[in-house]
Amino acid sequence: MPEPASPQKRRRKATTPPTASSADRTTDYARAVIAGEFIAGPHVRNACRRHLDDLNRTDGIRFDPEAAAHAFGFFEEVLKLSEGQFDGQPFRLEPSQAFIIGSVFGWKRKDGRRRFRRAYIEQGKGNGKSPVAGGIGLYGMTACNEAGAQIYAAAAKREQAGILFADAVKMVRQSPALAKRLEFSGGAGREFNIAHHGSGSFFRPVSRDTGRTGSGPRPYFVLADEIHELPDRSIIEMLERGFKFRRDPLLFMITNSGSNRNSVAWEEHEHAIKVAAGNIDAVTDPTYLGAVIDDTTFSYVCALDEGDDPLTDPGCWIKANPLLGVTITAEYLTETVAQAKAIPGQLNGILRLHFCVWTDAETAWMTRATVEPALADFEIADHAGARVALGLDLSQNRDITALAAIVQTGVVESGEHAGKPLFDGWVEAWTPGDTLVARELRDKAPYDTWVRDGYLHAPRGENISLRQVAQALADYDRMFDISVAAYDRYAFRRLEDEVAELGLALPFVEHPQGGTRRGKPTEGMSEGLWMPGSVRLVEEALLERRLRLKRSPVLVSAIMSAVTDEDRWGNHWLAKERAVNKIDCAVALCMALGAAMGSVIALPVSPWDDPNFRLVA
Repeated sequence: MPEPASPQKRRRKATTPPTASSADRTTDYARAVIAGEFIAGPHVRNACRRHLDDLNRTDGIRFDPEAAAHAFGFFEEVLKLSEGQFDGQPFRLEPSQAFIIGSVFGWKRKDGRRRFRRAYIEQGKGNGKSPVAGGIGLYGMTACNEAGAQIYAAAAKREQAGILFADAVKMVRQSPALAKRLEFSGGAGREFNIAHHGSGSFFRPVSRDTGRTGSGPRPYFVLADEIHELPDRSIIEMLERGFKFRRDPLLFMITNSGSNRNSVAWEEHEHAIKVAAGNIDAVTDPTYLGAVIDDTTFSYVCALDEGDDPLTDPGCWIKANPLLGVTITAEYLTETVAQAKAIPGQLNGILRLHFCVWTDAETAWMTRATVEPALADFEIADHAGARVALGLDLSQNRDITALAAIVQTGVVESGEHAGKPLFDGWVEAWTPGDTLVARELRDKAPYDTWVRDGYLHAPRGENISLRQVAQALADYDRMFDISVAAYDRYAFRRLEDEVAELGLALPFVEHPQGGTRRGKPTEGMSEGLWMPGSVRLVEEALLERRLRLKRSPVLVSAIMSAVTDEDRWGNHWLAKERAVNKIDCAVALCMALGAAMGSVIALPVSPWDDPNFRLVA
C-alpha cells in the first residue's frame, strides 16, 4: 500500500496561512481548510465556511479572539498531558483542536455570553477527543469564574465516563498549578471527584443510572463521551434540564461514528451536519447553503467525501483523523486497513471507528446537482385544460399526504434525446395542523415555515383529512383533463369513499409502492405500474433535463432525503421505511410520472413477469 502524504508537512504548510492573522488561530484554521492547505472532510469544511461567514454578521453574534486565546492559554500553559510519548508535556493544541476550543469559547452573543451551548465532535478513534473534553471540564471548573460549577463526565456506563474523568485526573496530577488548588476524593487510581473548594466547584463522572436518582444536578459543563453507545437520551436530558440554573452552560459531546441510525448519536450527528452546512438536506447532500438552523450548536464532524475509499487511498485518512501523524500514525492505520482486508468481519468496525463511516448509512437517491437545474417558477394555471397524470401517496392518520401532477409539454426536438417527451411536474402536500409543532421537532423539518410560505397545507385536526385531498381532486378535475390517478392501496379506501361522496368519477389505477409487486394494467396501458420502473423514469428525465419541477422546499427535501432499496437484479425503488426524513412527495412524483408514461413505453421488466424465469437452472 502506498504511504500517505506526510500530515506533518501539510500541517506545517498551513500553520500560518498568508491571508490570516496569526493572532486568531481559530480563523487561521478555517481559512487554511477552505484554501485546501489542510485536508478536511465535507462537514468540517462546512463548519469552517460557517465560521468565516459568521465573522461578517451584524446581528450581535461576534467572535472574540481574546476569549479564545484565554482558553488556549489554559490548555497550553496550565495543562500537561500524561501517558506514553506525551507524558508530562504541555498540552500544545493542534490546529483542529484550536478550532474546536476557540469556536466554543470565542463566539459570543450580543449580551456577552457564549454563543454555543452545545458542541458535537465526531472523529476517528485515537484523535485526542477525551483529553480535550477533560481539559474543557477543568477549564470550566477553575478558569471561567463560575461559582459552584458542577462539571460532569457523562456516558452510558460509569466505566466509560470514568475514562474521560481519568484523563482529567491525570492532567491535574501533572500540572503543579492545578494540583495545589484541587483536591481528589478516593485513593490514587480510584478517584471519583475533583473539588475546587475556592469556588465551591466539582468535577465527577456520572452514568445513565444517574437519571434515576432524582438528585437534581445543576451542571455548568456536561462532557458526554461516546454518544454512539447511549441507548437513549435519559442521561443527557436529565443533565440538560439543570442548565436552566446557569447563564453559560455547555453540553460538549464527543464520539466515534455509530452503527444505528435510530439512535441518539445519529440524531445528534444529523443535526450537527445540517447546522454546519446551513442545509436541512445535508444528510444526503452536504452542499453548504449557509442558512441559520441552530445558532447554539457548534459541530466538528469528520467524514470522508463521496468516492473516498480508505482501503485503497491513504490520502483520505486525514479527513477522519485530523491528528494523523501526531496521536495516531499512518503505520498503525496501514496495519488496520490490512486487517480489514484480511478479516472481512472486522471491516465495518474499522470503517466506523477509524474512518468515520456510519456503517448502516444509506446512499442518497439523488444529488442536489441533479435536482437544482430542474427547479423552476411557473404557474400551474398555465397548464389549465391540459392532460394531466396524478400520483397519490396517502398517509393513514398523520405525517404527510402528497399529490403530484405531471403534464407533458412537448418533445425534445434535437440531440441524443430527440423525440423523448418533456414534462412539467408539481406537488401539493397536507399534514395535520394540530400536531405540527411536535412533529416539526420529531422530523427535524421546518413545517411551520413551509405552511407559512404556502408550500404545505395544515388543516386543523390531529389526523389527515382525506376530504381535503378529495376536494383538491375535484378542483383538478375541473381544471385539467385527468388521464390517470395512480394510487397505492394503503389508505385508498378512505379516499375512495370521500371521492364518491363528491360525485367524482376519476380514472384511478393501482400503483404499488414497493419493489416486489406490479399493479394491474388498465385499458390503454401495456403493463401494470411498478415502482422500480417509475423511479427509473424520473431518474432519466432529471438526468436528461426533460423534467421541470415547480419549486417547492417540501418536494426538494423529500427528494434529497430519499434512499433506495434494491433487489438482486438491480431493480431499485424509494425506501420509504428507511428514509431519514419524509419522502412522500418524491414517491408521489414517481407514481405520477410512471402513470403518465405507462401507456407510452414499456417499463423495466420484473423477473417475476418473465414466463421463462426460474429460481433454479
